[in-house]
Amino acid sequence: MVATSAGLLLYRLGGPRAEVLVAHMGGPYWASKDDAAWSIPKGEYDPAVESPLDAAVREFREELGVDPPEGAPAELGTWAYSSGKRITVFVVDGADFGDPDYAFGTFELEWPPRSGTRTAFPEVDRAEWMPLEIAREKLVKGQRPAIDALEKRLDAAS
Repeated sequence: MVATSAGLLLYRLGGPRAEVLVAHMGGPYWASKDDAAWSIPKGEYDPAVESPLDAAVREFREELGVDPPEGAPAELGTWAYSSGKRITVFVVDGADFGDPDYAFGTFELEWPPRSGTRTAFPEVDRAEWMPLEIAREKLVKGQRPAIDALEKRLDAAS
C-alpha cells in the first residue's frame, strides 16, 4: 500500500513577496543540511480512518505544537514523491499567524546507530517564514510542486 501524508502550508502576502511557513526537519540526519532539508508541516495518515484535511491539521499541531490559523483551508493538490509516497497539501492564509512560541513534537531514534540507545529528537527544529522562491529551494524535492501550485493560485487571484 502506498503511504499517504497530508500537510498544511501557511502563506502571507504582507510584504513585497508572498511568504510561506516551512519547517526544518529535526534529528541527526538533517542537522547539518539546509537546502532540501525543509518541509511543509505534514505527516502520514490512514485514509480509511482520517480525511486528508483532518490529518493535515493534526500534523500541524503535532509538529509545531500550536494550532493553525482559523482560516478556511483550500486543497492545493496531491503529488507523488519519487518513492511513490503521496502528499496532499492544503493552503491557508497565515497573515495573522505571526511567530508563536512553538513546542515541537518529538520522535525517538536509536542514536548513535547500532548503539542500543534510544534518543528523543524534535520532529522539526525550527519554523520560518520565507519567500516562495527561497522555500522552493529549501523544501524537499517532492514538496516543491506545492509552491508552484500556490504561486499559480496567487497569480490567478491578483
